[in-house]
Amino acid sequence: MNSWLWVLVLGLAAWAAHWGADRLLTPLKLLRKQWGLTASAGAAFLAFVTASPEVAINITSAARGVSNIGLGNLLGSNIISIPLMVTIAYFASRKQFKNNKEHQEHLDKNVLALNKRSVSVLSLPYLGIIALVAILTLPKPWRGLQPIDGWIMLVAYAAFLTHAIIKGKEKGKKVEWNKKQVWLSIAGALAIAVGAFFIVKATENIVSALNISEIVGGLFITGIMTTAPEIFKTWSVVKGGEVTAGTTSVIADNAVTMTVAFFPLALVTTPIEDFELFWVNLAFVGLMPLLYTLFVHQSKELHGFSRWQIFVFDAAYVAYLLVMVFFVLKLFDR
Repeated sequence: MNSWLWVLVLGLAAWAAHWGADRLLTPLKLLRKQWGLTASAGAAFLAFVTASPEVAINITSAARGVSNIGLGNLLGSNIISIPLMVTIAYFASRKQFKNNKEHQEHLDKNVLALNKRSVSVLSLPYLGIIALVAILTLPKPWRGLQPIDGWIMLVAYAAFLTHAIIKGKEKGKKVEWNKKQVWLSIAGALAIAVGAFFIVKATENIVSALNISEIVGGLFITGIMTTAPEIFKTWSVVKGGEVTAGTTSVIADNAVTMTVAFFPLALVTTPIEDFELFWVNLAFVGLMPLLYTLFVHQSKELHGFSRWQIFVFDAAYVAYLLVMVFFVLKLFDR
């Protein structure tokens, strides 16, 4: 099959997987309301489903013996997602919201306003998860992803979720369930599985056609394509007035990717074949939530990101691309 057709298959498969995640999300949204979880805590709870395409991709990669595609996807999606979604959220929030007088102040100050709980509930624990990944995978005596590392990261995810729920628990609401939602959820689960298979299959063929390594294909093909559908969801949620929920969900998704999606790759023992590429990418994975944590406090009353901080997020991703092109992959030295 022509490589351009595989690109089309990749795009359709990524869309199908995210469509499935959205359908599967409905029951958990009802549970979130029933249990009384705040926007930040709810993001951590719902992330297991919203990040399910990445988890399914890594399960498929491990099963097909191409775990480096999954490893590249894990790193690549976690680097691009924060600057991309924060930027989308900033522009989506540049409008008046009904019944929200405070938002005019945010518009006047050019700030993407967020709930301050997002730092303690999401970004700081996520930084801890990244530090744990570094400890488990970088030291030479035990370098790589091994089964014991996978089990440790599952425990880390359980701790992350428990912490978020405890920190963000409020009074619950009564909700109603219907059979249509249940059947759509089942269809969503099937769409995720089928989409993940064809995402990995398409990446394998594109990587072969371009003569690049699997991990590079995972970083810049799979990782970007699986993140792209989130643009529309973030725009829609933020434009609807749920700024914190639309912006912070990316942190929770990334935490699931670095823990639950890490597990299948570790279970089949994934070696680190290019150490420099791995540690550089892991460093940029950590840089993005670090910037998030440092920037989010505007004042005692206002929390979020100003326009110049949005620019720094995007500049950080451009810097990552330059480092990869000129110093890690050395594309122009060949």
